[in-house]
Amino acid sequence: MTISPVRLALFVLLVGLLAWVGFDLVVDQRDAARRERDTAQYELTGLREAAKVSGEMLATRDAIDQQRTQELNDAKDKNLRLQRDVDDGRQRLLVKATCPAAVPTDSGAGRVADAGTAELAADARSDYFTLRNQLALTKSMVLGLQDHILKVCQR
Repeated sequence: MTISPVRLALFVLLVGLLAWVGFDLVVDQRDAARRERDTAQYELTGLREAAKVSGEMLATRDAIDQQRTQELNDAKDKNLRLQRDVDDGRQRLLVKATCPAAVPTDSGAGRVADAGTAELAADARSDYFTLRNQLALTKSMVLGLQDHILKVCQR
């Protein structure tokens, strides 16, 4: 059995057309895969940069926190040492005040020089040290927040 040349030409033409359509489909799939790959690589680069910046911001925040916590602990230790010294009598808490004249004694009129130095009352000392601790905490918090805003938030 012989195939006529027209049929053979049509068959070859049909096979070529199918091969061309198949090849075109493969090329389109390849181009789509390349676009997806490029998009994924771009997103990956962005995510890596975001992670890097986020890590740097966290490190900065932690450094600020560590510095301010250390300063707060130092202030509290200083305050505790002062409180112990006052309690043991090694130091006194003097108050800037005027002292009333001493009551006249039998020997003569009282003078300002006869009055003792003004000192914080014993029952007010704990309040004084509480205020010092709160002042140190507030100062540390304010400075820490300022550092956080300047070094982390405004980055």
